[in-house]
Amino acid sequence: MNPFHLAFKVKDIASTRRFYIEILACPEGRSTASWIDFDFFGHQLSAHVSDSRPALNYCGKVDGVRVPIPHFGCILEQAEFDRVQEQLLRHDIAFIIKPQTRYEGQPGEQRTMFVLDLSGNPIEFKSFRDKTAIFAT
Repeated sequence: MNPFHLAFKVKDIASTRRFYIEILACPEGRSTASWIDFDFFGHQLSAHVSDSRPALNYCGKVDGVRVPIPHFGCILEQAEFDRVQEQLLRHDIAFIIKPQTRYEGQPGEQRTMFVLDLSGNPIEFKSFRDKTAIFAT
């Protein structure tokens, strides 16, 4: 797959660096006083400082669980998913949706968890039991 690019809003650069670099271990790319790029598991995130950030809306429903829309995230190998989960716990980052298995025993079975970054952006991390079933119906 090709890497994606996502530009999104954050409250400040310092807390954004703390979350993405110190907690998630994402390497920093280019930056200015008002934006910063990260290598988010092989994808380019561009965090831009803004005083106007959208409110959370739990309008999505996936496998019986309400999820915040919009959100972004990453599909990880199980070992990386476990490492990220451990880092989040170690740094006392609260789960807005605790780690769980979705679609258990079905095509597309996956581990998933949601957190908020330090600007309140919802992020989902997933790990599929069978990576070839990412787009399974």
